[in-house]
Amino acid sequence: MSLERALQARSARVIVVGNEKGGSGKSTVAINIAVALMKSGQRVATIDLDSRQRSFTRAIENRRAWGRHVGRDLEIPNHVCIAEPAANSTAEDDAAATGAFLDTVDELARTSSFIVIDTPGAQTHLAQLVHAMADTLITPLNDSFVDLDVLGVVDPETLRINDTSHYAKLVAAALAERSLYTPIPTDWIVLRNRLSMTATRNKRAVGEALQDLARLLSFRCIEGFGERMIFREFYPRGLTALDDFNETTLGTRPTMSHVTARREVQALIDAMNLRVAPEQTERDRDAA
Repeated sequence: MSLERALQARSARVIVVGNEKGGSGKSTVAINIAVALMKSGQRVATIDLDSRQRSFTRAIENRRAWGRHVGRDLEIPNHVCIAEPAANSTAEDDAAATGAFLDTVDELARTSSFIVIDTPGAQTHLAQLVHAMADTLITPLNDSFVDLDVLGVVDPETLRINDTSHYAKLVAAALAERSLYTPIPTDWIVLRNRLSMTATRNKRAVGEALQDLARLLSFRCIEGFGERMIFREFYPRGLTALDDFNETTLGTRPTMSHVTARREVQALIDAMNLRVAPEQTERDRDAA
């Protein structure tokens, strides 16, 4: 019944960034999506479910502090960090935590057009729920067979998929449960991150395996962010690829890497097919 409550009469679109493999760039993707939406004139709320790592929360805290430091009004979402119940929690504890979480979502939805949720790198009670709530699910995936293992089991001889893996099964179960309460499907996008700039046998083989999985699991696979140091350099200041490129905001002179990163983020936003203000999107694209 908690999922039924989560889906009924909710006006805000929920974007979930999820993957059980750590180091896939979930928080980087989440903050870039959130800021991109705010720059297009949308009202955005954000939720960090990874209360142990808190990477998403720290990025937003860093952004707020850097904005004060440089005297700039950097867009800040309405942000909440939510702690999961303890590992030894009872069913009553889980139910109370779920109710409190849904109360928070209801409150955020009253003042937001979009809610962006960053999930932990582990299967948790609330993470399972938000996967079923997702109107858009973004799964960042580093471009390697090590990371692809969360989605599919690869045949060692052919390097093609012969079974689905644990995270894919979690998502499939969540989407099946969602279908019981709404006819609106989740748009699942797998984002190939840290792509090599050159064509390699591994890159081609991973791509072919992902296409097998896309047909099997009904997700869309798109190219994401390249292996760029610039995304890591943004983190201490909470900046994103769509922020103004000048020495005051960046703390350094912009480079071609900044421009390329902006194009990659804008390509992701375009691929998500979200309802955003087109005039602002055009200005961002022209600035790149």
